[in-house]
Amino acid sequence: MDHRGECNRALVVSVAEFDPGVQLGRRPGAGKDAKRLHRTLSKLGFKVDIHTDLRSEEIYQLFQRESRRPVKDCFLAVLSSHGEEGCVFGADGEPVRLSRLFAFFDNRCMEEKAKLFLVQACRGHGLDDGVEVDSVEDAPESSFFSQHPAVPVDTAVMYATAPGYGAFMHPLGSVFLQTFCSLLEKEGNRNLELTRLMTRLSHSVAYTFQAKGQALGGKKEMPCLLTRLTREVFPFAEPGKDGGSAGLSATSLVGSKNTRTRTPSIS
Repeated sequence: MDHRGECNRALVVSVAEFDPGVQLGRRPGAGKDAKRLHRTLSKLGFKVDIHTDLRSEEIYQLFQRESRRPVKDCFLAVLSSHGEEGCVFGADGEPVRLSRLFAFFDNRCMEEKAKLFLVQACRGHGLDDGVEVDSVEDAPESSFFSQHPAVPVDTAVMYATAPGYGAFMHPLGSVFLQTFCSLLEKEGNRNLELTRLMTRLSHSVAYTFQAKGQALGGKKEMPCLLTRLTREVFPFAEPGKDGGSAGLSATSLVGSKNTRTRTPSIS
């Protein structure tokens, strides 16, 4: 993957333990997500850096530094914490505004590079009963699109859940990030164009996951993609397959309901 000393890079920021006095619960599955992401992405040629339990200002400073570092074709960031619409929380319980993080990457260093953000966090307190939670009447559409101007060109943001809804975390890891890794580890998926891969991720989470337990039994999760990609990109492709991230303009979205149940908590 090296090109003039550059490589594709992945940054994983995971908050599992919060500072004393912060009224946010532990997230015991976050560590398993981070370890699997490191293993999976490293095998695909990414240089992976993991940062755990950072405070809000530390997260801002980290992303600002990362936005100025060279990258070959693709920069991937994973944010895993408790959250609300438009933000995740640092270990100090203070909000980290996603729009501010995205804006760091609107610079010359990241120009024409593919940028992918995966956000494992709640976006509200709603629980999905399996209906179309991202429809006009169910989702706070204005808050979703208000972030769009802050997202740089050639960037995709994949949220674990739709606006206004909770995301699930399990001691064995989140269904969103664990499914993402499973897809990349399955033969053929790594060579998919990015939006096709994200569509498969949405389909797998939506149709194969269902929470169990007295409080959350039967609840579902539906990931949500925001994209400003101007061309087809293949960030995980094997060398010589599908042309890397230099595809032509226009992304393409494409569309057995075996249910596996797990007992999660709200992330």
